[in-house]
Amino acid sequence: MAKRTATGADSRFVWLLVLLGVLILVADQTLKFWVKTHFTLGEEVALIGHWLRLHFTENNGIAFGMQPGSTVGKLLLSLFRIAAVGAMIYLLVRILRKGVAPRRMAIGLAVVIAGALGNIIDGTFYGVLFSSSEGLVMAGEELVQPVAQFLPAGGGYAPLFYGRVVDMIYAPIVDTVWPSWMPGIGGSPLVFFQPIFNLADAAITVGIAYMLIFNWKFLFGRKK
Repeated sequence: MAKRTATGADSRFVWLLVLLGVLILVADQTLKFWVKTHFTLGEEVALIGHWLRLHFTENNGIAFGMQPGSTVGKLLLSLFRIAAVGAMIYLLVRILRKGVAPRRMAIGLAVVIAGALGNIIDGTFYGVLFSSSEGLVMAGEELVQPVAQFLPAGGGYAPLFYGRVVDMIYAPIVDTVWPSWMPGIGGSPLVFFQPIFNLADAAITVGIAYMLIFNWKFLFGRKK
C-alpha cells in the first residue's frame, strides 16, 4: 500500500509526478544536445513532409522565439524564470501536502515546471558548456558554419545566465500563399504555425492547457 506524505498525496502519486517531470526534462535536453552538436545554425531536416521539420535556431527569449530587449533584460529574464519555477514548486508541494487544489492541477503544474526547467538549463548553462553556433570558421581553405562543441577547450560562447535557448521544432501546418485575387496580400506567403519551438515550450503549453481544461470549475467556478 502506498504511503502518504505528511498530510496529503500518497507517495506513489508523488513519484509518478517526479518521473513524468524527469522524462520531459531528459527528452527535452537530449534533443537539444543532439541538435546543438550535430546541426549548423539554420540547418533543416524534414520529418513528416513539409508539415513537421527540425530547424535549428537559437533565441535569448521566453518561448517560441520571443526575445528580451537588452543584455540586462536577458539576465533579468533568467533570474525571473528561476524565481517563477521556485514559486511553482512551492505551490506544487502545497497541493500535494495540503490538498489546496485537485490532483489534476498538480499534474499540469508538474509538466509546466519540467518545461520551464528545460529552458532554464539552456539559458543558464549552455553559454558555458558549448561553443558558439554562430559565425564562420575555417575548414581547410573555405569558411563554413560551425557545429557547436560540448565543453570546448577555449571555453563557451557566453557567461553563466547568458546562454541561448535551443529551438528546433517547426510545424507549419499551413504553408502556402494567399490567393492572388486578395487585395494587398495576394501572392504573399501564408504560414501557420510559424514559430520554431522546443519540447520544453510544448510541455509548458500542454501543461497550462491541461490545467485550464481539466480544472476549469476549480479555477473559475463560483466559490460558495
